[in-house]
Amino acid sequence: MAAGNSPGKTSLAEAAEATARAASKRYDALVAVRTKALKGKGAWYWANLEPLLIHGSDDGLPKAVKLRCSLCNAIFSASNPSRTASEHLKRGTCPNFSPSATVASSSAPRLSSPSSAPAKTSYLALVDASTAERAFSSSPTPPPPLPLPPALPAPHQRLLLSGGKEDIDALALLEDSVKRLKSPKASPRPALPKHLSEAALSLLADWFLEAGGAASPSSLSHPKLQSFLHQIGLPVLSPRHITGPLLESRFRDARVDSDTRARDAVFFQLESAGWNSADEDTQSLISVAVNLPNGTTALHRVMIISARAPSDYAEEVLLNAIESITDGDTSQRCAGIVADRFKSKALRRLETEHKWMINLHCQLQGFHNLIKDFANDLPLFRSTATDCSRLSSFFNTNTLARALLHKHQLQDLNHSHLLHSSPPSSSFESVFAMLEDVINSSHSLQSAINENEFKLLCIDDPTARELTEMIGNVRFWTELEAVRSLVNLVKTMGAEMEAERPVVGRCLPLWNELRIKVKDWRAKFNFEEHAVEHIVERRFKKEYHPAWSAAFILDPLYLSKDASGKYLPPFKYLTPDQEKDVDRLITRLVSREEAHIALMELMKWRTEGLDPLYAQAVQVKQLDPATGRMKVVNPQSSRLVWETCLSEFRSLGKVAARLIFLHCTAYRVRCSASLLRLGRRSPAAAERVEKMVFVAAHARFERRSFSNEQDPEIFGEEEDVSAEASSV
Repeated sequence: MAAGNSPGKTSLAEAAEATARAASKRYDALVAVRTKALKGKGAWYWANLEPLLIHGSDDGLPKAVKLRCSLCNAIFSASNPSRTASEHLKRGTCPNFSPSATVASSSAPRLSSPSSAPAKTSYLALVDASTAERAFSSSPTPPPPLPLPPALPAPHQRLLLSGGKEDIDALALLEDSVKRLKSPKASPRPALPKHLSEAALSLLADWFLEAGGAASPSSLSHPKLQSFLHQIGLPVLSPRHITGPLLESRFRDARVDSDTRARDAVFFQLESAGWNSADEDTQSLISVAVNLPNGTTALHRVMIISARAPSDYAEEVLLNAIESITDGDTSQRCAGIVADRFKSKALRRLETEHKWMINLHCQLQGFHNLIKDFANDLPLFRSTATDCSRLSSFFNTNTLARALLHKHQLQDLNHSHLLHSSPPSSSFESVFAMLEDVINSSHSLQSAINENEFKLLCIDDPTARELTEMIGNVRFWTELEAVRSLVNLVKTMGAEMEAERPVVGRCLPLWNELRIKVKDWRAKFNFEEHAVEHIVERRFKKEYHPAWSAAFILDPLYLSKDASGKYLPPFKYLTPDQEKDVDRLITRLVSREEAHIALMELMKWRTEGLDPLYAQAVQVKQLDPATGRMKVVNPQSSRLVWETCLSEFRSLGKVAARLIFLHCTAYRVRCSASLLRLGRRSPAAAERVEKMVFVAAHARFERRSFSNEQDPEIFGEEEDVSAEASSV
C-alpha cells in the first residue's frame, strides 16, 4: 500500500487538535479568573485552587484541565470550581483547610466532622492516580503551587490522588456527609436548666391529659416528637410516666379540689349525663358533677359502664354521690338533680322522698327527643325520607345513573361520592344524614337527569322515569329544604343551650322562643298544617316541670316594668295551671309551718316586685363577642339580690336562692372513641381511662368551656385555611 495518512487517522488528529484547543482555552480562562480573584476581584476559593493543564503522553497535546488544591495537592475536575470548593473545602473533606484561609466569608453553614479524631488526607475520587502522574511528568511547564499560609501545616511531599486504598476513610466521610445533606439534623441546643425543663414537661403533660384522649398515649413515643424535644433541650418524654405516676398525681389534685369545693358549698345541684349513649355503643361514659351556687361546676365522678343501665342502678349511683358529698349527712344541701334519663321513675321517686329536691330532665335531651318526634310523627318528614331513600338507592346501584351523578359531582363539588342511603325506619341521625346528602347534591342530580344517556334509560326503566319527575319537581326540593330547616332550627337551639348551660328559669322562655321560630318556619315554607305545633306542645308537656314556672317568677332577671314604673314578676305570661304550680312548689319546698308565710310573701312579691335600681342592675346585658348575642353581665346577681336586698322575704328568699341557680341541662363528658376502647381491655385500663377523662373534664370545667369541639368548624373554614396557606 502507498505510504500516507488514511482518512481515519486524519479525523483522529483533527479531533485531538480540537480537544487541545478547547482545553487550552478553558485553562486560559480559569487562569484569568484566578488572577483577578487573587487581586480581590473574585471568589475566595481561588486562593486555594489552581488550574492545571493535563498533556497527553503520546503527542504532548493538552488533553484536559484539572484543579489542584494547594493545601493538600488533591486533583479535581475543573467543570464546576464553585461546587468543588464547596464540597472539598467547606464540607470538611480537605484536612488542611480552616475558615481563616478564605478570602471572603460565606453564608453557607459548615458541617462539623462527626469524629474528633485527627484529620486524615482525603480527596474526591475524580481522576486515576497513574494517569495524573503521567500528566504531571509530561507537562512541560506545570504552574508553580501557591505559597501556603504560615498557620497551615506543610503539604505532603508525595502527590496523593483519590481512588487509592488510603482514601477509604475519606470516601466513608463523604458518604456520611451526603447522608447528612439528605436528612439534616441540627445540633441540639444545650439542655435547659432543671427547673425550666421540669416546668416545660409539666405543661406538655397537662396538655396531653387535658386533651381527653385527642392524642393517644403511644403518640408520645413518636420519633419526631422525641426529636423535637431533643432539639429544644428537653429530656426524653416517657409515656408510661405520664399515664402512670403523673396521671395519678393530676387525678389526685383534681379530685381533692372538686371534693373540697363541693363540701364547702351551702347547697348544690347534682348533674349526671351519658346514660342514653349505651344504645349506640357497647360502652357508655357516665359523668356525675356538682353545680355550685356561684355558677361553677365541680366534677365528682366518671365511670365506664357496659350495656344500658337500669333505673335502679342510676338511682343508686346518684344517691351514693349525694352521700359522698355530704359525708352521709341527711341534710337538705342537695337542692336537686338534673339528668338526661330516668325522668319518670328514679328522679320522680327521689323527689317524692326528698321534698326539698328539684329533679329535672335535661333539656338538651328533651330537644333531641323533639327531633325524634318529628322523624316519627311528622308526615312531611316520613314522606321526604321515603323519597330520598328511593332516590339514593337508585343512583347508588344503577351503573349509568351513578356514573352520570359522579361526573357532575366532580364538576360541582370537586369530588364524587355515593349518596348516603338509609331506610326511613332507621335512626334519625342516619336519615337526616341522607337528607343532607341529597340536598348537597341537588344540582348534580338535576344535571344528571338532563343527560341524553339518562333520558334513554328512562325509556325502559319506570323507576328512572319516576325519579326524573320527582327531581324535576320544585315541591320535592321545597319540602326537603323545609325538613332540614326545621331540624337545624332545633339543633341550633340545642347547641346554644350546651354552650350557655341555662338555668331552670330560662326553660319557659326557651320553649316560647321555639314556638315563635316554628311559626316563622311555617310562614316561610307556606306549611298550613298544625302538626308541627302539636308535636312541639306534646313534647313540652312531657318535659315540663313546675320548677320552670316558679323559677321564672322568682328570678329578677325576668321582671317586667309596668305602667307605674315598678318591676314586677311576669305572672301574665303563665297559664292558670302554671300559676297553681308556683304555689304548690313553693309550699312543698318549705316546712309546713312556713307554708302560709311563704305564700303571703309571694303575694307581696307579685304586687311590689323589686326596686327599679336593683332590677336594672340585675338585667344589665352586654354583647358576647364569642356568640354575637347579648349576655347578662353578672348571672349571679339574681341570687345575690334575694340574699341581700330582699332580706324581708325570709321564707320565699330561701326558696328563691335554692331554685333560681339550678341548671336545666346536664353537660355530657366526652372522650375519644379510641380512648374509650382502651377501657375495654381490663379493669385496670378502664380505671386509668376514667382518671384521664376526669382530669380533662375538670380542666374544661375550670375554663368554663362547655361547647362542642371546634374541629369541624376548623376543617369547614376553607377560605381561612387557603388564605393562611397562601400567606405562609
